[in-house]
Amino acid sequence: MSTGADAAGAGSTGSGSTGTGTRAGTRAVSAGAGRPAAGHTGASGTGAAGPLLARTRAELEAVRDRLGRPVVLVPTMGALHQGHRALLRRAREMSMPNGCVVVSVFVNPLQFGAGEDFGRYPRALERDLAACAEEGVAAVFAPSREEIYPEEPLVTVDPGPVGRLLEGSSRPGFFCGVLTVVLKLFHIATPDVAVFGQKDAQQLALVRRMTADLDLDVHIAAVPIVRDPDGLAVSSRNVYLSPEDRSTALALSRALQAGAGAAGSGPVGVLAAAGAVLDNAAAADPPLALDYLALVDPVTFTAVGDRYEGPALLLVAARAGATRLIDNARVTLAGRP
Repeated sequence: MSTGADAAGAGSTGSGSTGTGTRAGTRAVSAGAGRPAAGHTGASGTGAAGPLLARTRAELEAVRDRLGRPVVLVPTMGALHQGHRALLRRAREMSMPNGCVVVSVFVNPLQFGAGEDFGRYPRALERDLAACAEEGVAAVFAPSREEIYPEEPLVTVDPGPVGRLLEGSSRPGFFCGVLTVVLKLFHIATPDVAVFGQKDAQQLALVRRMTADLDLDVHIAAVPIVRDPDGLAVSSRNVYLSPEDRSTALALSRALQAGAGAAGSGPVGVLAAAGAVLDNAAAADPPLALDYLALVDPVTFTAVGDRYEGPALLLVAARAGATRLIDNARVTLAGRP
């Protein structure tokens, strides 16, 4: 799952841990409680006491069915930023008038490959709980690794051909890990709706396909990309960028803007316009190291042909310094005279 995080903070607990403390006012759940703790307002509110905090499946189950329907799930890896808050606000809207928002906070080891940043991935549960309280979240599910994976899983979700392209090619096994944990969270939280961000466009498409193919009966809602004032898409890994790296990374959004602006010249023109911006960034100091730039069909994620007309996704992945970032933009290609 790649919903991201923006800041590490002093409260980082290290590899695989989500911390053990609870924020003042956050209510831990007893697995045997059978009902929410006193002070819970039910439906879509959390009351002054803040969201319920469940660490285990049993604790979540103890309160889940009493929080009201629809249950709207926002799966995250924690360290919540403005992009996550946009997801939470959309989830709150969709939960009205009688439902609730449940947020999962879990740094999923299955989607990190060898040499990736699982060990240093930002973990800030105390601040996450505060953000959830501010956004009206009813419950936070923050399980340990052992709670989600009591044993090393032998059966996982095959993402199919779309999952082997682009991000799937650059990060082998990534989408298998994402879909496996999302499927598990759907079974554990039993949501009616799940909310994801559009920045992870390929992930969003695969979650939708898995939900349809496996008859999961969960509506998948999407929220547009949230950007900082300088245009950089908010991301879990922006915290790693030095000021110089961030300046270089701004080429991603500029390239997408240039490509979208050239939609009238067809696929070749779109890629040329975006590529020119990225070529300039590759010569910058520090340089941008391009992983891929692709203009694809939004369903199959295969590259569109030179004469393609209709909706497309312009996708980019690159490294600024040691930090790998992705971004995308929707492009509508019309017929050329």
